[in-house]
Amino acid sequence: MRKFILSCWLLLAAFAVFAQKPLKGLVKDVGGKGIESVNITLKDPEGNIINFTRTNKNGVFTMELKNDAIAGYKLEASSIGFKKLVTTVTDVNQNYEVTLQTSETSLETVTVKNRPSLTARGDTLNYRTADFADKQDRSIGDVLKKMPGVEVAEDGKISYNGKSISNLYLDGDNLLDDKYNIGTKSIPHGAVDKVQVIQNDQPVKMMRKNNMSDEVALNLVIKDEAKLKMMGDATVGAGIPNRFDENLTAMLFNKKLKFINNIKGNNIGTDPGSDLIAHNFSDYTKKLDNDKPNGLLSTGAAGVPFLPQSRYLFNKAGLVNLNNLYKFNPDLQLRANISYLYDQRRQEYNKFSETYLPGQTIQYAETQNNTINPQKLRAQFNLNGNAEQYYLNNNLVLEYTPFKTTSDFAINKVAANQVLKQETFDLSNEFSYRKKLKSDDIINFYSYLNRTTQPETLNITPGLNADVLNNGNSYLGLTQFIKLPTWYNNNYVSFAFVKNNFVQTYKAGFNVQQQQLNSELFRTQNNQQTEPVAGNTVNNLHWLKTKLYTEATYEYTNDKLKAGLSLPLSYNQINYSDALNQLDNSLNKLFINPAFNLKYQTSIENYVTANYSFRNDLGNISDVYRGTILKNYRSLFSNDAPVTESKTHNIGAGFNFRKAMQMLFANLTANYSDTEVNTISAFNLSNNIQQKIVLPLNNHMRNFSLAANASKYLFTLKSTVNAGLIYSQSRYNQLQNNALLPFNTQTIAYKLGFEAKLSNFINWSYAANFAVTDNKAMVAGGVKTNFKQLRQQSALAITTFKNLYVNLSAEHLFTRQSSQPDLKYLFADANLRYKWLKMKTDLEFGVTNLTNIKRFDAIYLSANSLTTGTYDIPGRVAMLKATLNF
Repeated sequence: MRKFILSCWLLLAAFAVFAQKPLKGLVKDVGGKGIESVNITLKDPEGNIINFTRTNKNGVFTMELKNDAIAGYKLEASSIGFKKLVTTVTDVNQNYEVTLQTSETSLETVTVKNRPSLTARGDTLNYRTADFADKQDRSIGDVLKKMPGVEVAEDGKISYNGKSISNLYLDGDNLLDDKYNIGTKSIPHGAVDKVQVIQNDQPVKMMRKNNMSDEVALNLVIKDEAKLKMMGDATVGAGIPNRFDENLTAMLFNKKLKFINNIKGNNIGTDPGSDLIAHNFSDYTKKLDNDKPNGLLSTGAAGVPFLPQSRYLFNKAGLVNLNNLYKFNPDLQLRANISYLYDQRRQEYNKFSETYLPGQTIQYAETQNNTINPQKLRAQFNLNGNAEQYYLNNNLVLEYTPFKTTSDFAINKVAANQVLKQETFDLSNEFSYRKKLKSDDIINFYSYLNRTTQPETLNITPGLNADVLNNGNSYLGLTQFIKLPTWYNNNYVSFAFVKNNFVQTYKAGFNVQQQQLNSELFRTQNNQQTEPVAGNTVNNLHWLKTKLYTEATYEYTNDKLKAGLSLPLSYNQINYSDALNQLDNSLNKLFINPAFNLKYQTSIENYVTANYSFRNDLGNISDVYRGTILKNYRSLFSNDAPVTESKTHNIGAGFNFRKAMQMLFANLTANYSDTEVNTISAFNLSNNIQQKIVLPLNNHMRNFSLAANASKYLFTLKSTVNAGLIYSQSRYNQLQNNALLPFNTQTIAYKLGFEAKLSNFINWSYAANFAVTDNKAMVAGGVKTNFKQLRQQSALAITTFKNLYVNLSAEHLFTRQSSQPDLKYLFADANLRYKWLKMKTDLEFGVTNLTNIKRFDAIYLSANSLTTGTYDIPGRVAMLKATLNF
């Protein structure tokens, strides 16, 4: 009987278990892929948890039920990185498919009394400006330097964790278009609520859903009270000896209208043209694919010393810089950026150069006294429509850049005079239109049209190098004329197929470059007769370069991975002819230049990158002209080679590390390139002149670089500390005086710096850079050179009394080269500033170069040459300024 009852009980239990119907389902992302480890919770109408489980690796879940009467219960699915989704259960027999939308993950904000705090939301990191600013700071640029992870170079270029920013936005608007120095110098830090670092910045709205961008941008969030009225400042300054510094800035940042308009002038060594630097211009020109020489002639100047520009520049300059943006609505805006720069500069230097070759050393000494007059007029008008369904961008740019240099010089004690005139006119229009179709696919039309003229004239009196240029007879002078007009047009249409996380883009287009190089070299004899220099010194070169291209791009993105493969195919045709030089050649090449890039998010804040590319490139018109051109008073250049062809393999990798809440940032990047070129520049050097001719000889160049950087905010010391290391190595060949020399150059550079708040009234900053360069000719008994340089900068900012600030700064430079005496310099500056709050005025007195250094020696080391230069620099300067803030 007991056995019978036990058997019945077990049978009923089995039926009961069998009768329980599990709740089943699938959790997937918007791309249809199952999501692993999603929390699934079943709650009754009162919110009590009935049961819970997790999805397997395929996104499937199964939940056992004791009671199948669960109609009206709530099924919750939640996972980090996705929005929580609640589904009402209607039928226990139904398989529930749940699609989760991705969401930004907010990192917890550290809130510690008297310590800076950061917040991170998705790809955006927020720095609260007030947490990093001090009383002595004026502009937002002063505060940016103190933010961990952010680096501001001497030329104003901003980087975040080792990567240059692509844009500086003002409340999300691109007012300054990459020329953002005027913004960081002018905008008061008190007007900025927070600085946002936007990783993976994608300015085109319709492309944000499948965002493949790897750009980093900064956005300045303006305080509400600062948007209500116009603000700015006016500065009047005078000093000795005979110095002036004037500035007027007005700015407005409201929703409809934004502007930063500025007029300035000075002769204190501050270059107002630095406000016009486009920090990413080289990347932009590569995209345009319009390769043209910037200028073929020069005065052969020795460059500038390794010093901040304000320490060596003799100038008298003025700038008008107008930047205005008007928004018709949130999706349509018009921007005008207009500037005019006028400058007069003076430069005096002595130079001694040695070039070491097997069995001989080429030497020359020279002096120059230069008067330089650069001007630049630029007008840019941009119409931008940026909506979810379309993107329109039209950019019209006009540039006129006259440049004149007058120079008295002497080479190896032979005196002469030269005048260089260059006049560049550049007009371009760039048009782009994207349209999103109902299928979410995107079509894009693009057109770029450019016209450039750049006439150049170089006059030299009396005539030099008579043995080369006038059969050994003395003569009065030389005149080199050059004209190089250019037409360029680039057009393409592309179509992007968008499906979930995958985007395929197909592009087809063409570009045409048409140029004509006209050059003549004349000499003037002692009887005032002008005649062409004998030999081949005239060019009438016609150049036509066309390209038909297609490109297929495949991109994939999800929460952790971004990968892109580009397969561009191009047919390139170049025709160039010069009847005067019996030249009539053509070139036809079919190229495929594949590129691959990958970014993998190892965690919420950290990622690794890898990239590879192979490029075939063709040279430009400056590679093929046959007539000799006098580039400067001691250089004659020509060519005896076909169009330069180069093949480059490039591979790179990086690791980007960030712990925002601990304010720790670090990055490591490595890059290797291998380039083969079918031509080489052959130099024939003497003590008075160098002649270069490009020859058809294979040349192989290899470059490797490794860079590591770290930045950390030390809470207890209230300091931002940064450190870095850069290692680079290059292998290449030089052909000089018929000797082919393979060279190996190796440089290792270290940097260390900090911004420290020692107390409530004392701030201290320090930066050190140390570099070691080794050059070696890889032949028996080859030349070896070694070069070491240390640069240290330090500044102390002290609040002595209420609203009275003292700033003391010093800069130390040390240079060592084995064959030369050590060079040591110590510069010091002092500044006293009083803030007259009632009058909203800053009164300032400063002295630069307290030690009154007026001559500066510099060493320049290249593969097998050493150049030492002595420059005249401004001595001690005292300035008194008053700045009214409004």
